[in-house]
Amino acid sequence: MNKFDRNIPYNDLPLLPPKVDTETKQILRKTITAGRALAQLNGTLLNLPNPTLFLDTIYLQEAKASSEVENIITTNDELYKSLVANRKVDNSATKEVLSYKEALWLGLEELKRKPFITTNLCVRIVQCIKQNSASIRNTPGTTLSNIQGKVIYTPPSGESVIREKLANLEKFINEDETIDPLIKMAILHYQFEAIHPFYDGNGRTGRILLLLYLKLSGLLDTPAIYLSEYIIKNKAEYYRCLRDVTEKNEWEDYILYMLDMIEVTSNKGLKRLDKITEVMEETANEIKMKLPRVYSKDLIEILFRLPYTKRQNLIDEKIGSLKTVGNYLIALEEKGFLKSEKVGKEKLYLNQKLLEILENNE
Repeated sequence: MNKFDRNIPYNDLPLLPPKVDTETKQILRKTITAGRALAQLNGTLLNLPNPTLFLDTIYLQEAKASSEVENIITTNDELYKSLVANRKVDNSATKEVLSYKEALWLGLEELKRKPFITTNLCVRIVQCIKQNSASIRNTPGTTLSNIQGKVIYTPPSGESVIREKLANLEKFINEDETIDPLIKMAILHYQFEAIHPFYDGNGRTGRILLLLYLKLSGLLDTPAIYLSEYIIKNKAEYYRCLRDVTEKNEWEDYILYMLDMIEVTSNKGLKRLDKITEVMEETANEIKMKLPRVYSKDLIEILFRLPYTKRQNLIDEKIGSLKTVGNYLIALEEKGFLKSEKVGKEKLYLNQKLLEILENNE
């Protein structure tokens, strides 16, 4: 293996697959427990009465967490209001998070059309995240530094070198079927991070690729999982493990970290889904009892699609006329199911119980 120097472009980044044992006993044991947890989450998602109901909420939470890894911070409240309210988004962090969610949807739609992860798809994703015409780095000088300003890594330099590394990664993702898909997921994530193909948005693009690969490999039909939440809580360990692969060619700790991320976030996702479903059923029963004329299955689904809703959302779903849905929302607020708030010229209605579940990181 070539000696690594953090101050020199890592053009000798080894091609995939790695030339070391990535299926040690410890890794294989962890693959079993992580795979089991992921399969349970997948089964629960598939068995929901409406599997797409919570997708907006789940993808938005992952978008928020992934952006937070890059120190782009916004609140859930600001985020959901921006999504529902018919107003211009002024907060730059909120704009970035909404762009990330849009990029994730773009990736999922592209996989439906053409089930491959390609360099071109990565470029389209980063362009969507950054809302510009970003492309592969073609000028030298990119370095990664720590908070003290010390260079810790210099990624490969030169567009032809970067494209060669990406072509190898593309082949590994789409053609190599000799490695367990969860282990392969960890390997491809490291490689993308190490190539660092763009000037900005690499981390977020890399985390979207994780979700797309879970979908592509058939491990998760709907990639409704908050992987970035785990990285935020274990950020120092994440970067240490990545560095150990680069500097020492030590893959085991890094792969174990990624497998633990899958296991922990799958279990948490399962609990969160169960809690949302439970509160949704309780709310439906209470509305049936206290406001029988207001209740409908469609109305309950609207109230749990996102924490905020408004009259137009109910009208769009054919719940009733402007006057009718206005009366419904007033009645729901009077009985304590919703709380209204004026945002610009609009009145939004908050489902506080749903927001609390989404904000609970336990």
